[in-house]
Amino acid sequence: MFQKRSYRDNFKGDGIIFFNVCINETDLCIGANANLYEKAFELVKLYRKQIEEYIQIDPAFLTSLSPIKPKPDSQHIIKKMCKATEKAGVGPMAAVAGAISELVGIELLKYSDEIIVENGGDIFIRTNKPRKIGIYAGNSPFSEKIAVQIEPENTPAGICTSSGTVGHSLSFGKCDATVIISKDTFLADALATATGNIVKTKDDIQKAIDFAAGYKEVDGVLIIMNDIIGIKKNINLIKI
Repeated sequence: MFQKRSYRDNFKGDGIIFFNVCINETDLCIGANANLYEKAFELVKLYRKQIEEYIQIDPAFLTSLSPIKPKPDSQHIIKKMCKATEKAGVGPMAAVAGAISELVGIELLKYSDEIIVENGGDIFIRTNKPRKIGIYAGNSPFSEKIAVQIEPENTPAGICTSSGTVGHSLSFGKCDATVIISKDTFLADALATATGNIVKTKDDIQKAIDFAAGYKEVDGVLIIMNDIIGIKKNINLIKI
């Protein structure tokens, strides 16, 4: 299903060239020191193939809303998705966007010393200078008005967002944006879903923040619901 991602119109960065790679449901916007489209396209095709082939063997990998165990001979991406989602308590596909972002990004670092891979709000980043990551939060008054500043010494990192009001990804929560920062993009993606699922009303925000912050791998948590913002751990929030 095609969904125009208008927030990408604001993507820019010193010394960074942005280009898109789209294969079926996978729609990446990638920033690098050069246009690495051909290399990125082949990587996306590879990882999609590995996931699609595994789903043929184990259909529950696609449909389960709770963790499942990977088969012993499964590919690295499958095992790591299962590990991250088991830790977060959600189904394996809750980590798919973060998984592809991280693995594509790591491979592209062989050709560019700075890489940003955005996959529907789930980002892998390695940067040599401070970068602002804008937050899109639907109809919240904070949407596209604030950003998280990422310092180079804190990268590579994953910055993943889940929303109960924006996009077509499955969420059982009602918040406009749940942002998780972690060195592990797989886990950041899975935990963004798990954390967002907790927030049904504004009274759930603190509970959700405490849940995510309880993971030692989490470096920052941000939740936006209407005109309320909740923050914990290392989040440097700035106006844009």
